[in-house]
Amino acid sequence: MILRDPVHGLVAFESEEDSIVPRLLGAREMQRLRRIRQLGLTSLAYPGAEHTRFAHAIGAAHVMKLLLARLRQIDRELPFWQRVTSERARDAIAAALLHDVGHGPLSHLFEAAMPGAVEHETWTERILLDPTCELHQILAEDDPSLPRRVADLVAGKHELPYLARAVSGTFDVDRCDYLLRDAHATGVRYGDYDLPWLLRSLRFSEPSGPPGHHAPSLAIDGQKGIVAIESFLLARYFMFQQVYFHKATRAAEWMIGAILRRALALVVDGTRLPILPAAIAAVAAGDVPSLDQYLELDDQVLLGAIHAWEDAKDPALGDLCKRLRARALFKTIELSPEAHAEDEGSTSHAFGALDEEARKKVLETARVIASERGLDPDLYVGLDVATDTPYAEDDSLHVVFPKGRPRPPSEVSFLLDRLRNETLTRCRLIFAPELRDAMREAFVR
Repeated sequence: MILRDPVHGLVAFESEEDSIVPRLLGAREMQRLRRIRQLGLTSLAYPGAEHTRFAHAIGAAHVMKLLLARLRQIDRELPFWQRVTSERARDAIAAALLHDVGHGPLSHLFEAAMPGAVEHETWTERILLDPTCELHQILAEDDPSLPRRVADLVAGKHELPYLARAVSGTFDVDRCDYLLRDAHATGVRYGDYDLPWLLRSLRFSEPSGPPGHHAPSLAIDGQKGIVAIESFLLARYFMFQQVYFHKATRAAEWMIGAILRRALALVVDGTRLPILPAAIAAVAAGDVPSLDQYLELDDQVLLGAIHAWEDAKDPALGDLCKRLRARALFKTIELSPEAHAEDEGSTSHAFGALDEEARKKVLETARVIASERGLDPDLYVGLDVATDTPYAEDDSLHVVFPKGRPRPPSEVSFLLDRLRNETLTRCRLIFAPELRDAMREAFVR
C-alpha cells in the first residue's frame, strides 16, 4: 500500500512486518475514524482544520516506521533480546495505527461533555480486546496474543521501555504526527519542527542496573539534537496557546456541552427528542453505552442529532442548537491574575489564572447578570478552564554527551528548564453575545 499524505509525502506499507496495516485499515472500527475530525470544532476558528483521526492514525504509523528504522541503526550494541525484532516492529506499527481507535465524536469533546463518560483510552482497549470487533479478529489472525500486546503498547507498557515510550511518552509518534498535521491544516507554523533531524539525533542512554539486564531509554545527542528537542517541545506549547485553546473553539465546545447536558436532562424528565442516538439514550438511563452503541457514534451522527434538536419543543435546547449551526458562538472574556479580567482580545500568556475562589465570584456575578436578562444561567453563562502541561519531564527521554551521565533535557536547556512541569492555564468566562456589554462593564478593566 502506497498513500499520498499532505504532511509526510509518500507513505508506504510494503514490507512483511507492516503488511498488517492495509488489513487493519479496512476494519469498520478504523473506517469510523474517517468520520471523526482530529480537532473537533476547531474548523470554526481555522477553516482548514477538517482533517480526521483516520489520517492522523496513518501518519502516526508512518512516523513509527521512521523511528524503528532509526532504532535499528543504533541498537547494534544492545543485547539481541533488547533489539527491534520484526515481531516487535509489527506490534509497534499496529499500536501506533490503532492508538486513537476509541475516540468519540468531535475528538476529546464528547467524553468531556458527557457526565460520567468512559475515557477514550478505555474504549480503545475494549475495542482491541473484544472478539466481536474486526480489529481484534485481524490482529488475532496473525497471533492470538497480539491484541493484548498492542493494547499494552497503546497504554505505554512493554518489556522494552523505549518502545513503550515511543507509543506513549514525552516524545512519541502520536505527538510527532499531530503537531505537524495540525499546524499544516490550520496554517499555524508554530507547530513545525525538524522531525528528520530529531530522529537522526536519537541515541540510547546507558541503562541502569547490571549490564544486559535493563533496557536503555531513548536519548538525544546533546551536540546535535538539543535544538531539535527544544523546537519539538516548544511547538507543542505554542500549538496549545494558538490553536488548541483558541477562544472560538473553546466557546463552541462549551456550547456543545451545554446542549448535551440540556438534552440529557430533558430525556431523564421524559421528554422525547426528535432524534436520540442509542449511546446518549444509554447515558440518560444511567448506563454505560454498549460497544456497538458507542461505535455507532461519530461526528455526523452527533451533529445530525443536534440539527434535529433545533426543532425540539424545549426553547433553550432549540436555540442553542440553532446558534451552533449558524456559528453564532458565545463570546469570551479571558480572566488572568494580572488584570483580574481582560478583554477577549487578550494576548496574556501567563502560566497562571484566577484562583478557584476568584473564579467562583466571577461566575456568580455573571449568572446574576444572565438571570436578570431572562436567560438560564446554567445554559447561557459558564467558566471554561483549559489546562495542559506542555513539557512534563519524566525518565523517557535523556540528553547524552560523549562524556558524562545521561541528563534530563531541562538540565542542558534553559528554555526547557523554564517550561518543565509548568501548567498552562487559560480561564475564560463564556456567555451569550447579547450579554456582552453587561459582562464587559462588570469585568473588563
